[in-house]
Amino acid sequence: MQLSTDRLLAEVEASTGQLAGIISDGDPDLQVPSCPDWTLRQLGTHVGRVHRWAAEIVSTRTAEGIAMKAVPDGTPPGDRSGQANWLLAGAQRLTAAIRDAGSAPVWAFGSLAPATFWARRQAHETMVHRADAELAAGRPVVLDPELAVDAIDEWLTIMAGPRYGRPDARATALPAGRAMYVIATAPDQGGTGPGQWLIRQAADGVVVLPAPGQPPPDVTVSGPPDQVLLTLLRRMPPESADITVAGDAALLTGWLAGTPF
Repeated sequence: MQLSTDRLLAEVEASTGQLAGIISDGDPDLQVPSCPDWTLRQLGTHVGRVHRWAAEIVSTRTAEGIAMKAVPDGTPPGDRSGQANWLLAGAQRLTAAIRDAGSAPVWAFGSLAPATFWARRQAHETMVHRADAELAAGRPVVLDPELAVDAIDEWLTIMAGPRYGRPDARATALPAGRAMYVIATAPDQGGTGPGQWLIRQAADGVVVLPAPGQPPPDVTVSGPPDQVLLTLLRRMPPESADITVAGDAALLTGWLAGTPF
């Protein structure tokens, strides 16, 4: 199921609003365990800069990459309320740029794609970093199941693969001849769900199939979409998540080690 651009942009704005609220209320020096090198303030700064970076790519219709440090207004105010407002302004700049650009081709990690590519990319980016802030603040994390399924799909098929000319990390994270099956389950669908992916090594590289196939998987990872997503993105360890790992669990460990977010 392809999510609409409007829904993706609504997630950018909603998750940014939630993140801004946490920053307004929280300790800017609070460590973010799921992003261990960052404080809460640094997490918010990253999100605001990424929004402005993507907005600049889209609004200029560039076919070339733009250095993030070259994007204007990349430093937030020093106070918490100022940073929160800066975050909200960046999200609004991004969503307005994407709505204005429509399907115009723009740079997308070394290739050209419709500007709406950045709606999907930034919806997932913002949602996951909002979850980082919630985990750090001890708040419950609630992710929309359909958005979580879409984020899993983007991660497995695009973002964990080769970008910027780098080798495909998946090729070393999953040994040759081995296969991993990922299922985002739905409570009312008898253990299956809206998202299923078989990842395996083929002769010409890693392939991700949208359903079970051959060879049979060596490990199967299944659970609610939000729990599977947070596990794959190393936001929580498998043993702490509400997921089931059947088969060779060491393959999942190797996959997680080789595919950092």
